[in-house]
Amino acid sequence: MIKTIPVELGDRAYEVRIGDGLLGRAAEQLAPFARGGRLIVVSDETVWAAQGDALRTGAEGLALEPVLVPAGEESKGWAGLALVCDRLLALGIERKDHLVAFGGGVIGDLAGFASSVVNRGCGFVQVPTTLLAQVDSSVGGKTGINVAAGKNLVGAFHQPSLVLIDPEVLASLDPRQVRAGYAEIAKYALIEDAELFGWLEVDAPAVLAGDPEARRRAIAAAVAGKARIVAEDERETSGRRALLNLGHTFGHALEAETGYSDRLLHGEAVALGTVLAFAYSASRGLCPAVDAERVQAHFEAVGLPTRLSEVGLDAMGARLAGHMRLDKKREAGRVAFILAHGVGQAFVDKGVELDEVAAFLDGAR
Repeated sequence: MIKTIPVELGDRAYEVRIGDGLLGRAAEQLAPFARGGRLIVVSDETVWAAQGDALRTGAEGLALEPVLVPAGEESKGWAGLALVCDRLLALGIERKDHLVAFGGGVIGDLAGFASSVVNRGCGFVQVPTTLLAQVDSSVGGKTGINVAAGKNLVGAFHQPSLVLIDPEVLASLDPRQVRAGYAEIAKYALIEDAELFGWLEVDAPAVLAGDPEARRRAIAAAVAGKARIVAEDERETSGRRALLNLGHTFGHALEAETGYSDRLLHGEAVALGTVLAFAYSASRGLCPAVDAERVQAHFEAVGLPTRLSEVGLDAMGARLAGHMRLDKKREAGRVAFILAHGVGQAFVDKGVELDEVAAFLDGAR
């Protein structure tokens, strides 16, 4: 059975389809986007080696042209973008064509950005292969690359035409990657769904272990939450979409300090950043301490980092705050923080002083 979640964006509306075994039925899903029966698939070498044959088998009858980049965050930069765009043009891609982003968040961001600029824009379909990409980065149209100044600072809003999510492809994922993706599911609950968070506190082990029903429910809940917020505020103009950055302002600073490396995966940074956001909220009297403790206890229980010492960070608070000053969402020089009044009660605070954050982080360290 396929669960369909619409992303209501007027003439840019599309569907997110979730179903076990969807990769094995890729032909019927992707055929409408294959002009002349051909599709260009952007992927990385690791994903293609592990899942490429499954996609070819599922897309039998379609001619797939793979464009591969090395696996890892290093491919999501100027060189990776140039490689993909040059290859797309060499394959004769046209404006009315669609490419397929087949991989995790790096591939989705890179391929999505390439599709937004090559020939001044063509279409793309997201087929995410990691839990983090399935529940977060594949939905919403944010694409981009990393540059010397920071992560995702060059990019575009470019919505996909379709998102296909097959939870079965997660079976081969390393448990650490699954836990990192789970952090984004918990994030949606902590933003505005206390009931979902209560369910996760009980059933997170089943989600992480790959129980089909629990995993489908968790993925669908996260996607529905994001689709709802994106439909209300596609480009973060009203501030509503900014709520999706819960844990990210702290998390991106942590990623920058660890060099955007495997030392701290993005989902791990979001988990630790969310714990810090709740703890900071509690320190300011905005959130009950018991809720901040509850969030930390949950992430600890599922094996995600909740303390700076766990990821070997000994940077001074001022250094981490310095990374935050480069946040791409800053306005008039000020950084918007997503804080919380409690579980399921996130809000945007544009009045946070970074010196105060630095002092808090020194204490947390």
